[in-house]
Order: sequence, then structure tokens, then C-alpha cells
Amino acid sequence: MLTETSLTPAARAWLDGVLGTDAWEAAFTSAGRHVGRAAADAVRVALLRAAGADAATAARLYRHGDAAERRAVLRALPHLPVGADALPLVEDALRTNDPRLIAAAVGPYAARHLDQHLWRHAVLKCVFTDVPVTEVAGLADRADPELARMLTDFAAERTAAGRPVPADVRHALALSPPPAPAPEA
Repeated sequence: MLTETSLTPAARAWLDGVLGTDAWEAAFTSAGRHVGRAAADAVRVALLRAAGADAATAARLYRHGDAAERRAVLRALPHLPVGADALPLVEDALRTNDPRLIAAAVGPYAARHLDQHLWRHAVLKCVFTDVPVTEVAGLADRADPELARMLTDFAAERTAAGRPVPADVRHALALSPPPAPAPEA
């Protein structure tokens, strides 16, 4: 989140000069040079929010952006008037192996718009790529017995292979209702 103290006076002046102007898209791509890496995500989100970027604009910036720009688009989605039209961006990010994009993709927008099947697989993707499941917005609300089954199967496979089970599996299982018992043969 962008705070008054997170920007130098020069960076604040630059941002104030481009917020709400026609220059915001150019500023979106050059934000890191003007405000530094640490504040670039928050500044890009602020630019998208101030512009009220629609789904087509968000998709274009995502498609043509580098990883940092894509991450900012994903983080801005819950604040933009895009409805479910930006789901392809989340789905694209979840197909990557970039933990920064995956973490941004499983935020509040995904919690609100991903269907349950894709959402469960997003949680597993976090476990596979070492993205902390604490990044998954709505985990406690959306965890269900099927997610518990999937996580239990994953843990069993890891154990059988003599590999450690990530602690995040236990954390997610603690939030999930227990899986339904397997039918008897």
C-alpha cells in the first residue's frame, strides 16, 4: 500500500504530476525509475486505480509488461472496474512458475472470481512453487473437503517418496474441512 512516507519528495512530486493525466500509461512502465523498486508496485496500482483502467487496458498492460508490471496489474485487479473479464490474466499468471506472479494472482480478485476448481489448483500451485499459502486470499473461507483431499494426496505422495511435506500443507489442511472418506470397495 502506498503511504505518504513511502516516497521521497521527488518521487511524490513525479507521481502527483502524472496521476489522473493522459501520461499515466507511460508513467506505469517507467515507475520503477522514478520511485524506486520498493515503491513501484504500489505506485503502479495507484496509477491504474486513478485511471479506472478497464479490463482491456489491464490486459494490454499485462500482456506487454515485464514481470513487475504484470504483478502490479494483478494486484490492482480488485480495485478496478473489470468484473470477471480479467480472469484470463490470473489464469495466465497461475500457469507460470514465477512465485511473484503466482502470489499476486491468488489475491482478493482470484478469491472473488476464480471458480472453485481453478481456485483449488491455485492453492496447490502455491504449495508446489513455495508461495506461502498465507498469500491466498480467502483460504479459510473457500477451503473445502476436495482441497483437503488434494492436499492429503500430495502429502502422501511426498511422504512415500521420502520427501518433506511443506508446512504450508498442514496450515491449509487445518483450515479445510476434512476430506470425505473414500468409498469402500
